This record gives sequence, structure tokens and C-alpha cells, in this order.
Amino acid sequence: MPPPPSPKLWPVFLFNGAYIGGAVALSLARGNKEFIFYIVVMLVLVAVMSLVHRKVRLTTPLLWAFSFWGLAHMAGGLCPLPAGWPYNGDHAVLYSLWLIPERLKYDQIVHAYGFGVTTWMCWHILRNSLRSASGGLVRPTFGMLTLCAAAGMGFGALNEVIEFIAVLTIPNTNVGGYENTGWDLVANLVGTVVASVIIRLSTSTAKEQVL
Repeated sequence: MPPPPSPKLWPVFLFNGAYIGGAVALSLARGNKEFIFYIVVMLVLVAVMSLVHRKVRLTTPLLWAFSFWGLAHMAGGLCPLPAGWPYNGDHAVLYSLWLIPERLKYDQIVHAYGFGVTTWMCWHILRNSLRSASGGLVRPTFGMLTLCAAAGMGFGALNEVIEFIAVLTIPNTNVGGYENTGWDLVANLVGTVVASVIIRLSTSTAKEQVL
């Protein structure tokens, strides 16, 4: 039997349960088939993350980071925009909001943040696996961080496959076209690079403090 969850993680579980439950209620009330599909995907991801956590023990900050990503995703598809706010496409929801008109959307920020966090998770898993094998300190070298960033980009590409499935199976989605997919991938790349730089700099700073 797996060990019971730490008491520190109960707020994480309750937080996720609250916003997912609210998203389910709103989607059913509005008959939003697209977002019901995404909620099912979200529940699968929660189950996968639970299994990953049991295997590698993700840190509490990392679990919170993923939780806020989930909230940003649910809010993006379900929160309507006030009249007059600029948005892209046919659906006036938070995901379509132009933060900088014709330049930067809320959707792209969520992509960059989410796959930056995914890169962080990949580094956490890689570092702990190598540490267990060698018994020594594992430094975030350029090669290792490139591998983690590439893994983050790969998960981002998987997300685009899921969105493509939604386009093929659900009418009138808010996924967007080829250009939107391209910008999503660019946002993913920005997020993975920024996360890699933060990991490298934070590790260097921690080493200096020890010295």
C-alpha cells in the first residue's frame, strides 16, 4: 500500500477539487461540450500526476505550481469577458483575451507558464533519478537542461494533439487555427527556456550561499 498523503498536501487536493468541481458545474449548466472534454482530460492528468508523485515525490511548490496552471486553464475557458474587452476569435472568454492587442493573449501566457512548470518537473525527476544512481550532487548543466526543455516541448506538442482531437470531435471549439497552434508552440518554447534559465541561476545562487 502507498503511504498516506502528507498533511501538507491536503490544501493542494482541496484547492484542485474546488476549482475542478466548479468547472464541472459551470460546463454542465452551460452545455459546454468542449470544456467537458477538457475536464475529462484534466482528471486523467490529475490521476497521472498522483502516480508520478508516488514514484518520485514531487515537491510541494511544484504541486502548487501545477495546481495554479490547472486553475488558469479552467478559468480561461469558462470565464466570459466583459463587453468591450479585446479578444481573438469567436468566443469572448478569458483564453481569447488580448493582453497586448494583436500581440499577446492570455492563452499564450498560460502555455508559457504551464510548460515552464513541466520543464521544472522534468528536471526534478531527472536530477533525483541520477542522484539515486550515482549518490552524488547533480548539476543543471546545459545538456541536462536542454533535455528537460525538449521534454517540456514534447509535452506541449502532446497538448496540441489533444486540442486537435477536440477540433475533430467537437463542433465550434475555441482551439483556433494553424497560426494559433504555431504561437502556442512558440509560447511553450519561451516557457521552457525561461524555466531552464531560472533552474540554472537558482542552483548557482544556492551554491554561492553554501560557500
